[in-house]
Amino acid sequence: MSGDTLRTVSMERTELGRYEVRNVRGGKLSIGEGKDSDFTPVELLLVALGGCTAIDVDYITSKRAEPVSFSITVNGDKLRDAEKGNHLENLEVRLSVTFPAGEQGDAARAALPMALQRSHDRLCTVGRTVETGTPIRTTLQ
Repeated sequence: MSGDTLRTVSMERTELGRYEVRNVRGGKLSIGEGKDSDFTPVELLLVALGGCTAIDVDYITSKRAEPVSFSITVNGDKLRDAEKGNHLENLEVRLSVTFPAGEQGDAARAALPMALQRSHDRLCTVGRTVETGTPIRTTLQ
């Protein structure tokens, strides 16, 4: 893992159950266990899935017309399973996109199903990683 393929975030504990996350570009956010307004790790997974899909669809359709509205809701059921361990099932990304009337809006509307399918099948790294079931190596330093 190096060069253009490597993606990294770092986390520091700020108190029990709360952490500050930083990316290499200087961005930061706080995460927690759901006792306050901080996002939980599960919510961030949903954000990542929705955000990845949104960016893909937005880039494809906005070449044709700027959306009038563009919103996404991502849902999943968090299950506790003695056999599989805690995990999410029934993941769903729902887009609601409106384009202006006219020829350009019509072209963007026509491209929307294709854009969503391409994101799901090929483009969205987060979704592809979840669906392919990529193994995770956990180590101590």
